[in-house]
Amino acid sequence: MPRGASAEAPRRRDRDTEGRARNARPRDGLGRPLPYGSPGVARQPEGVVRAPEESLAEAQRLLDEGMPFHAHEVLEDAWKSGPEEERELWRGLAQLAVGLTHAARGNVTGGTALLTRGAAAIGPYADAPPYGIDVTGLARWAGELAASLRGPVPAAAHAPRLRAASGR
Repeated sequence: MPRGASAEAPRRRDRDTEGRARNARPRDGLGRPLPYGSPGVARQPEGVVRAPEESLAEAQRLLDEGMPFHAHEVLEDAWKSGPEEERELWRGLAQLAVGLTHAARGNVTGGTALLTRGAAAIGPYADAPPYGIDVTGLARWAGELAASLRGPVPAAAHAPRLRAASGR
């Protein structure tokens, strides 16, 4: 047997009904894979088309519950299904959620990079933010969190407000 090889048969890659690779391992609240058979947090269904207000409300709920990885999945659906002129906004919001995910996992470099990238992506929408999104406040939040990261942070305690108070 080659060095480092296992006597066990290799595990086949998890596939969805269309044959695309999909990891079926359960995940924790920050999206980290857990061992097969472990209890995990229900994953967000992929490819759900929601109205922008629904996407924001669902993403906010998940952020408030300390699940920014799951919020990013909701925002990613909005990014992929939204109108072309809003795609960078939704992409930036998804990047902010991933940045918080990395920050909560203790990945300072990844968290800082994604928070900075997300803030830059949403910045052009600051003059006329759609759907009551608090672009200016989110950019400020991202900059402050990125600058203060030294290790893991509690996700729910650091969750941003996606919409301005009047936009809720």
